[in-house]
Amino acid sequence: MLDAYHLVDPVSGNGLSIAFFDDEVDVAEVKSAISKKADEIGEIGWNDVPRLAPTSETIYRVVRRG
Repeated sequence: MLDAYHLVDPVSGNGLSIAFFDDEVDVAEVKSAISKKADEIGEIGWNDVPRLAPTSETIYRVVRRG
């Protein structure tokens, strides 16, 4: 992973995460590892505040030519 950014609404706990990956990274494998960990512990947490696993997600693959 090149970088990641996470925004969380402190009131609702809703969040947005944006991650940037090298072309060689299989994002499906990353997603699978995160989902597996969430299933194991029942939640995903950051900053010592547990949150429920995401209910939806969208993954875009951007290809830059030129």
